[in-house]
Formats: sequence, structure tokens, C-alpha cells
Amino acid sequence: MSVFINRRDWISAGTLSFLVGGAIDQSVSVAKTAEGLTHFGKAKSCVIVFLFGGQGQQDTYDLKPDAPSEIRGEFSPISTNVVGTQICEHLPGLSKIMDKVTIVRSMSHADFEHGSASYTALTGHPHPLPGTNTPARKEDFPTYGAVVARLKPTERPVPSAAVLGPVMHQGDRPPMAGQNAGFLGQAFEPFRVDKDPNAQDFAVNELALPREINGGRFDSRYDLLARLERRLPAVDRNGEIQGMSDLKRRAFGLLGSGRSRQAFDLNREAPVLRDTYGRHKFGQTMLLARRLVEAEVPLVTVNWAKSNREEWDTHAKNYPTMKDKLLPPFDQGLSAFISDLDNRGLLDSTMVIALGEFGRTPRINKDAGRDHWPDVYSILVAGGGVKRGAIVGASDQHAAFPMTAAIGPWDLSATMYHLLGIPSDTHVVDRSGRPYALTPGRVVTDLLS
Repeated sequence: MSVFINRRDWISAGTLSFLVGGAIDQSVSVAKTAEGLTHFGKAKSCVIVFLFGGQGQQDTYDLKPDAPSEIRGEFSPISTNVVGTQICEHLPGLSKIMDKVTIVRSMSHADFEHGSASYTALTGHPHPLPGTNTPARKEDFPTYGAVVARLKPTERPVPSAAVLGPVMHQGDRPPMAGQNAGFLGQAFEPFRVDKDPNAQDFAVNELALPREINGGRFDSRYDLLARLERRLPAVDRNGEIQGMSDLKRRAFGLLGSGRSRQAFDLNREAPVLRDTYGRHKFGQTMLLARRLVEAEVPLVTVNWAKSNREEWDTHAKNYPTMKDKLLPPFDQGLSAFISDLDNRGLLDSTMVIALGEFGRTPRINKDAGRDHWPDVYSILVAGGGVKRGAIVGASDQHAAFPMTAAIGPWDLSATMYHLLGIPSDTHVVDRSGRPYALTPGRVVTDLLS
């Protein structure tokens, strides 16, 4: 079985497959949430904006204007609408909405390699082989979307988790770990949309019925499947079929629901709003993410990866790349997204996380770039029970190490699960019934409003 499943296969697995996947233990060990923590379950959705390659903290949210030139770099800080908070001059859109956002300046871990560090960023667990680009494996800890699809699936005719953007690779290697359902199996793979939402012909055709199947034939096929499934336990002695039942029902729900198709239809948005987000891939992807939040998709991951043409791995020519290619669309798309959520009354129930797998070196290298640096880095967090207009944590004078308590990706994951209403001390089991701790981290109370 392939580790990854594309959109067409995701639908096909749900509607046409009877003998794929492993047995999935449906039991989940759930302990009570820690006493005294606020906003448990306040977030109905979470949107994770993953900036593959790693943003430089000293060039975005943690500038060091008093440091030597080889450390502070070429960018200057600007004031924001929060008194005392400054960010990069090339983030003017975000500077106007910092009262809706919290900066975390003390993120930290020890993994310098893209593949294993991305796994940690997207699962909340350190990779068992740190410092490697080990490809995705079936025994991997599942990505956030798969976990949420497993533990808190939606009852609505929309995916429980969606990934907007391509499967990520490090160079020409196989797909990186941390992007798939891992030990949970195919039934919990997020629904992936890898097309460019800014393209004129953008459409999610997999949600449309084939021309030869009208509504009546569709309903009869669903009824036939339901009758067959009632007979399956007699032949499913090893539990090979049971795990796909939920996926089949969700897939049929998607195909039969006008609401699910509408959620992916950007043509329903006013042109002026599309312009506000930016007529580029990232901007229109963030607009699509907002539509999925409105449709109550619990977990949406947005991948900024190679198909965006430029990644955040700026080992050379850091400043022209950031200034001309990376920061402008990022600033426009993310600031529009957060403002739009807030204007629609959705930000308080939607957690937003914008992060990379690590930061960049304090010192600029010989190629006028910055290299990998996980010791300290910055991220943006907003909504869903998170403080507004705050700064959590601090780095030293060179943005090299934390000056306050380090916050690990696992702590961020525990906080996310808490706000989504999943106790962070939950255990999730694999297809063989083995339990795994949902997260090794702690809820970061300083982030909670």
C-alpha cells in the first residue's frame, strides 16, 4: 500500500474499495483535561501554515537592530498597532493586525535537518532518527490532520482534514515524513488539494460525480454498498475491511453534497476580496482555507513548498529573496486571512499557526544567506483561545538562544489539541492496538487568553 493517497484515490478508497487497509482499533484512551486550563475545546478548526525551509526569526518577528551588521542583516524593524511590538519592515500587512496575533519568540528544538525537523513540526513528536531525511513510513506518527480525523472527525459532509499544497520532498528524495496518516492507516489520510487555486481553471474535479452517474445511480450504488457492508463481518475475520467504513461514508457524503463542492469553489468569492488576499498562489490558498474553516473542516494544513517556486531555505541571497519573493505574498495572504476570519466572527473559534521547521542562523554566511538554526526561532499564533497582541518568550541579543523557557513543537501540539478539545494526555492506538501518547509536550498556558 502506498504511504500517500492522492485525491482521486482518497475518494476511490472510500467508495469503491472493499479489501484495502488494515484493521483499525476504534478504541481511544482519553484522560480528563488538566484542571485549571482555560478554553478547552474553544477552537472548532485549526489552520496550520507550514513554511517549509524555515523562516529567519531575525528577519521577520525578532529583529535585533542593535546587533553587529553580520547578525542584524539588512532589514529594519517597524512599529505595529501594538505599542512596543516591532516586526520586519517588509511585513506591513501583519504590522496592522498584530493586535489579533501572538508572536512566540522562544521556540526551540535540536534537529538541524529539514526532513526530521519537518516531521516534528507536523506531528509534535521528535523523529526517531533526528538529523536525517528519512522518507515517510507506515510506522510514522500520524500528521496532525490524520490525528484529528481519528480523534475528532466532523459529522458534516466535508473532510475531517485537508492539505492545501503539494506533497513535500527534500530535493529528489521520496516524500518527507510527517505528512501522512502513518500508523493510523489510509482511512485517516487528509484530503489533499495540490492544484494552484490562483489558476483560472482551478477546480476540485474529484468532488464531482462522473458524467455517466446521475443522482439516481449514485443513490442506488450507496444503498448497494450499505447492504454489502452488513454482510462483511461474516467474511472479515481479520478485520481488514472494518477500518475503511468511515472513509467510505465520508467519501460518499462528499460526492453527494453540494456544500462540500461549494467549499472548494473560489468563484463564489467577490473579486475585490480575492484581490485583498492577493492574486498569487499563497493568497488564494489562504482564501480557500478560510472557506474550509467556514465549512467547519477541523484541521487544514497549508504547505508553502516547491510549487510556490520559492521556499524559505535561504542559504544564499537571503535578502533579495525574502524582500522580493517570499515576504510580500506571505504578508498579504496571511494578514488578509486573519482579518477576514476576525471580520466574520470566526477567529475566536479558529486557531491559526504559521511556522517553519526551524529558524535561521544568527550570523550571515559567505553567500549572503542564513543556514539552519533550531536552537531558537519565532512563529505566529492566533485565534481559538490564544492571546491577542502578545509576545511569548524571548531570545538573546543575537536571536541565537532562548532567554526564557524554551517552547518545543511538542508543547505547541499539546496546546493545539487542548484548544481543539482533545486532552493532551490522550493515547491513540495503531492498527495493532498499541497505544501511543498523543504528545510528549505540555500545554503552554502563557499562550491561552
